Amino acid sequence: MVDLSIVLWAAIPPLLLLGYYYYRIPFAPPLLRLLMFFIIGAICGILALSLEWIFEIVANRFVDWHQIKRSLPGTALRQLVEIGPIEEGCKLAAVVVPTYYLQRKYRLLPSTVFLFTIAVALGFTAEENWIYLFHGTASIPDRIIGTPVHAMFSAPWGYALGIYISSHTRLNRDKKFIFRAWLNSVICHALVNVLSIAWGYSLPLRFLSYGLFPFLLWMFWRLEQLLRKVQGKPVITLISDRTIQRRYWQRSLVLFALVLGGNAIFGLFLLARKITPLSPSKLFDTYILWFIFSRFLLNLFFGVLAWGIYRYLRHSARRRYF
Repeated sequence: MVDLSIVLWAAIPPLLLLGYYYYRIPFAPPLLRLLMFFIIGAICGILALSLEWIFEIVANRFVDWHQIKRSLPGTALRQLVEIGPIEEGCKLAAVVVPTYYLQRKYRLLPSTVFLFTIAVALGFTAEENWIYLFHGTASIPDRIIGTPVHAMFSAPWGYALGIYISSHTRLNRDKKFIFRAWLNSVICHALVNVLSIAWGYSLPLRFLSYGLFPFLLWMFWRLEQLLRKVQGKPVITLISDRTIQRRYWQRSLVLFALVLGGNAIFGLFLLARKITPLSPSKLFDTYILWFIFSRFLLNLFFGVLAWGIYRYLRHSARRRYF
């Protein structure tokens, strides 16, 4: 029998995020149509899982695939040739097929196709959440913080597809743009998965895990920038200086802000992981309270510092252009 609480924890966070993007986009498609794409995304998640299972059976006939994927290079290879292409391919098909029929009746805006992509990705996330929670291989906080990840993966090809479908003159280079964007999504998908499991390996490979949240933060920034572009809004400029030296300095600040902000989020995530198993009575222990307070303030300091760098770069760009 299906545990209703698991289904709710799996589906509600992606649905809330879908609602957030729905209300942010003017002239959004009907909510029921978005829910249809959300359900299609969940179904394509089951299809992707089946294709991955078939891939591994076939691969094991030629090589010892299970042995290969135990090492970090083998894991990276598996992500690049199996997980990334299958999952991003299924999501792309889940957007293209229904959109192909809808465009016969309606004039689709780039923002509409982009929102369809987000809906499919979040439906895929809901199915993946249910698999992890049902088998007990991930906690609820883990899955909640990973809610936007599939949408961030698919944002590049969602943007490219939206531009292509809404264009009056569909050129061959636009199709190539979709493929390049999809390939970019596959690589980012693989890289995130490799970084997320790097902590399980011995040093120095374990240090790769500290690159995960800065990279996720950059992908979230890219998603927001693409969302602005499909709505016809100007992108937010951070690197604005004309001289090469100053531009390198601003790029370094952006990278530093990503490292600080990403690992501040990572620190809060680890803190939540440590205190979640504790009983409520233990949380009021003096030592534990001090530990929570000190770690929270430390990560908050790094997060505020990253935000300050971001505001400084935005202010510098505004001063230059206005």
